[in-house]
Amino acid sequence: MPELPREEQLATAFVDLADTLVQDFDVIGFLHTLAEHCVHLLDVAAAGVLLATPGGQLVDAAASDERTRQLGLSSIEWDEGPSRDCFRTKKQIPDVELATQAATMCWPRFAPRAVDVGFTSVVAAPLRLHDQVIGALNLFRDQPGPLDQPQLRLGQALAAPATIGVLQQRAVSEQMTVTAQLQAALDSRVIIEQAKGYLANRRNIGVEEAFILMRRYARDHQTRLTEIARQVLQGTADGSLLTRRDQ
Repeated sequence: MPELPREEQLATAFVDLADTLVQDFDVIGFLHTLAEHCVHLLDVAAAGVLLATPGGQLVDAAASDERTRQLGLSSIEWDEGPSRDCFRTKKQIPDVELATQAATMCWPRFAPRAVDVGFTSVVAAPLRLHDQVIGALNLFRDQPGPLDQPQLRLGQALAAPATIGVLQQRAVSEQMTVTAQLQAALDSRVIIEQAKGYLANRRNIGVEEAFILMRRYARDHQTRLTEIARQVLQGTADGSLLTRRDQ
């Protein structure tokens, strides 16, 4: 099958990186797609993505090959490397020749290991939206010479929709969590109101007193109020709670 023209390859890459509004969105698979597109479209030998947790800890999220994955894991363990510096400074780490004294002084373990596995230089681009940085994209070359400026810009451009996609999915997940919590609270409120009315009628007391009784019983027995209310409605609550005073 003939290879698509470069314009179509670029269009396909950006469509892939924008396709995040799906129910079964897989962030790790998505970031692997980013790494693969970088290797395919840029003059680089490998790409890797490190993603930050909400607490700011970098984790190895994706890599185009095994050597890059191992290098990413080592970078996290050693707390050094272009991705760490990129994430902390929120700035692109420009093309760094790895087999140099300057690189070894900056990354005493990372740089020699990267050379050992066959890389000659590295660029780190932040996964950034405005002032928010959620990780870093590493681009490795295994040939002499730096990555030229147009390719650097394209690498950063590929990182942009990926960043938006991850942030968007996080926002959707958070909103779904908030919505689910709100719905659960509303459902609990309905159950409690129904139980108040049921218990008030059964014990021939006011609804406020019925509510106080349920709350006290739940507290004394270290049980959620919603569960006690559900037991009242099902008739499975303790007899001391359901029995009328005159019985």
